Amino acid sequence: MAKALKLEALMAALREIRGDPTSAEGQAVLQKILASKQSIAVAQAAPLISQFELTNLVPELIAAFDRFLIKAADSDPGCRAKQAIAETLYRLDIAAESLFLKGIRHIQREPVWGGTEDTAPRLRGTCALGLVRMHYPQVMVELGDLLADPEAEARIGAVRAIAYNQAEHGIPLLRLRIKVGDDSTVISECLIALLQIAPEPSLPLVQALLFPETLLVSETDISNAEAAALALSEARLPEAFPLLKAWWESLSIPELRKTGLWALSTLRQPEAIAFLLSVIADGKPWDAREAIKAMGLYVDDSTVWQQVCEVVEARKDIALQPTLHDVAKSASS
Repeated sequence: MAKALKLEALMAALREIRGDPTSAEGQAVLQKILASKQSIAVAQAAPLISQFELTNLVPELIAAFDRFLIKAADSDPGCRAKQAIAETLYRLDIAAESLFLKGIRHIQREPVWGGTEDTAPRLRGTCALGLVRMHYPQVMVELGDLLADPEAEARIGAVRAIAYNQAEHGIPLLRLRIKVGDDSTVISECLIALLQIAPEPSLPLVQALLFPETLLVSETDISNAEAAALALSEARLPEAFPLLKAWWESLSIPELRKTGLWALSTLRQPEAIAFLLSVIADGKPWDAREAIKAMGLYVDDSTVWQQVCEVVEARKDIALQPTLHDVAKSASS
């Protein structure tokens, strides 16, 4: 009960100074919170320090982080305080080498129903970004290790840090991660990063995933192809449209055809929009309905959405009208 009351008092004090945490009173409250054992309050206070660039409180942030590493699962359940502190130091562009190294290597297992789970993957990813931003000399070693992390969220953090680094020596790590296999979300992030760092050399790899020799017969091939399509749509390269169009036209699996239409829509390129309108106008009814759904991205673009409505009207297929209505209604709700 005493602990709960102390937390409530700290949170009340934090609410009082939110409007002006730069004042003497505000900074005194923040210092008190950072020195406390209340991880929830620290997690709430840290973003204010970042927002108002209170760099004079950096030593207190670092001290709090180290304190919450001791019996971490008890002192900072969910890793919330350490995550907030690391993110604050990253946003303030603080070269907290020791803290980021501790954070990128920190594993925090906590009890859950049926076993335990690691609550620190996001922290490891944030600290990876911090090491990149401060130009830590051995950062690629740390990122290589993080790419082999058991948790997908941490591996994604490593990929995003490599992309942020924009260094060519990160390319082999990303390609290796793709070649050895991973969750589709991780593969997609790797491909997005490759298309940012080295677009032209990476296109053959993307194409190989879209058109595997096994012709999409295994679950791995299917998930990799989906990841490649989504990465292409995210990158929005000029070469993306012809690749995605050819891929979609080669497909017979309904769910993949749906993914292809969404990827084409996400490109937001005139050629892709024209192609989707042609699918609505002349495609099979199922494809036309899915194309309408994919074009829902443009409901707020009056010019494009008007074209969609006109094409549906010209087709004179009453079965498409409910889909058109549902997409418009969903976008406005």
